[in-house]
Parts: sequence; structure tokens; C-alpha cells
Amino acid sequence: MADLSQALVEEGYEVSVVTGDWPESEQTEYVHGVRVYRVNQFFPKPMGFLDEVHFMNYHLIQKGAELLSHVDFDLIHAHDWMVAPSAKVLKHAFQKPLVCTIHATEWGRNNGLHNDMQRHISDLEWWLTYESYRVICCSEYMREELRKIFQVPEDKLSVIPNGVRAQDFANVHEDLDTWRNNWATPEEEIVLYVGRHVYEKGIDLLLSAAPKVLWHRPQAKFIIAGKGPCLNELKKQAWDLGLGEKTHFPGFIDDRTRNSLYRLADAAVFPSRYEPFGIVALEAMAGQAPVVVSDVGGFTETVQHGENGLTFYAGNANSLADNILHLLEDKAFARNLIERASRDLKEKFDWNQIARQTVESFKQAALKPHEHKEFYERYQLTSNFSERGGRIRESSNHGRW
Repeated sequence: MADLSQALVEEGYEVSVVTGDWPESEQTEYVHGVRVYRVNQFFPKPMGFLDEVHFMNYHLIQKGAELLSHVDFDLIHAHDWMVAPSAKVLKHAFQKPLVCTIHATEWGRNNGLHNDMQRHISDLEWWLTYESYRVICCSEYMREELRKIFQVPEDKLSVIPNGVRAQDFANVHEDLDTWRNNWATPEEEIVLYVGRHVYEKGIDLLLSAAPKVLWHRPQAKFIIAGKGPCLNELKKQAWDLGLGEKTHFPGFIDDRTRNSLYRLADAAVFPSRYEPFGIVALEAMAGQAPVVVSDVGGFTETVQHGENGLTFYAGNANSLADNILHLLEDKAFARNLIERASRDLKEKFDWNQIARQTVESFKQAALKPHEHKEFYERYQLTSNFSERGGRIRESSNHGRW
């Protein structure tokens, strides 16, 4: 979202972002031409996660109403379920078109809905897609997921990929060879993971693949950066597998360290079980690392096996190990993948190009009935479609202009 907002400004549009708090941040600031308003979501002190979400939305509504009362914004753009309540209120209160981007679904993250919290989040996701005039998702995989789970009408959906700013990954530590000694010995080959430590990211599969990789390439070293609720469990798994000093869990790393590790990595691995798009693969490509990803979700649309990266059979540690070994054993092949990946980033995943596509979706959402008669007639205003799961072709709710 930050990159998209910046790209929209570069394309000549005015963008204001209202978002949650961050410790020691100013309440209002300019970031690359984007005016950013940070609200205090931690007051009153939340009693739990849902309280935190609700309090944040109260503050988002307050700030959003203040801005909309003084500036004639053309459109409201909401990202994911956590801002669904404020997006709905501001849409109806100020009669503004609403567009949402769904980056992932609770159903997809958990392979179904298994408790009340997951069902509640899924309901909010559906609510946001129902209230939005247009729904943006990042891959064809996500398009099908939204149609299957929420019955979002096909002609209400836009598929627009995420992108990456390759120049952001050029900032690396000076004298990389010397800096590398902090992470691995000169003869070791770096297998890198960067991301959240949660089940859906499949880090346990990477650890399960490590023994086979080390059998053939004992000089391999696994660096697993990031944090999350599975961290201690993953450390125990590494210990039980006897990986010892061949695995390193550095925790959270800053951007410069991440960029440097990508530049040094012999393989960047993302073994996700669920991945609506997989922007981490693009970031690794921008960091000039050869990538190995699972053949799930959006990964299959960004990584072409043997062309700009490698894909393995999702959930199969043996397949993952074989693909890692391919990169470690054939450095020339790995360099060819990096070169092709760099071209793809420029041609397919440039944020300014993505911003222009997003504007086209915005324009469709902002159409007036008399400007697009057939579109309007297809979605007559209805007020009776409050039940989820039935036939809701009219769920676009395009009558409120």
C-alpha cells in the first residue's frame, strides 16, 4: 500500500493515508509526497485483539470524517478487513465511491474456518467486498478465491499485481565480503528465508529439507530471519533435526540487512502453504537472489520454473531440497535466473504501471449512472441482500452515488 500510494502521487494524484499508530511516530507527516495521518488505536487501552481493531476504526472514522469534511476526495480505498467498519461508515456518510483491495482471506490462510474468531474475520472480509464498488485482488488465484468464498461478481473484480521498487534494494552494507563474515564462514553457502514465522509460510518444510541439502552440500548454512508465533517451535525442530550451527534465527532484521543478505544468498526460499501473491519473491529478485518458491497461489503467476526462479511441489520437503541443491550446484544457472528475474521486474511489476492500472479501476468505481447506463442497470440498488451465502449478484450496491 505504501508503494502504491507513492506511485499514485508520482502519477499526479493526491493521496492521503489514514492508518494506525506506531510508537514515537508523528501524527501527521509527508512520506514521499503522501500525507500520512496516524491515529492512536491503543486508547482506551484495548482488552484484546478485537477491541484494538474496533478502537482503531473509531479513530479512523473520526480522522476520515475530518478530512472528508474539508477536502473533496473522489474515492475511498480500503485495504483488507481490519478497516471494513470505517470504510463502510465513511462511504455512506459522505456518499463516496468505495474500492477495496483484498490481499488475503481468513479462509485461505487457515484452509477453512475453524473457530468463531476466524468466522468473524471472514464475515468482515465479505462485508467489505459487498460494500465496495470495485474489488481489487493481486492474482488470478485470488480472483477465484473471492468468487468461490464470497461470490463476488466477476465484473466487479480487478486483478492488479503487486510490484516492487528495485532501487529500494540497492542499499546494502559496504564491503559485503567482510560483512558476510558475521553470518557465515567464507566457504559456506547461504540459504535464506525472510518473513513471518507462521504455519502458512511453511518454514518447517525448509527445516525438514535441510538434512538432505546438507548431506549433499555440507557447506550450506540456513538463515531464517523474521519473527512470529512459531519461532520457538521452529528452533526446537531445528534442534531435534540435529541442524545445530547450520541454522541461524536472527529475528527481525532491518531493510539494509535484508538487502545485503539477499545480495549474498545462494538461494532465497519461500516454502509457503498459502500465498495469494508472494511479494517476497519479487523482493528477493530485486535483491538479486535466485529464488525457490512453492507452487501455490500467486507464486505460480510470478515465478516461472526454470526461467526466473524455481518452484517445488508444495508441502514436499524432498522436492524443496532438490530445487535448493540445483541452485547450489549450478551457479551459472542461478545467475541466469537472476538476470531474467531482473527483466521481469521492469516489464511486469513496476509500481508506476501498477498505479495506472489501479486508477482505471478507480475510474470504473466512480462512474455515474448516466455515464454508464448498462453498468448501472445491471446493479440496481437493493437493500435486501444482508444475508451471506445466497445468490447475491446485486451485491455490488452501486446505487449510492
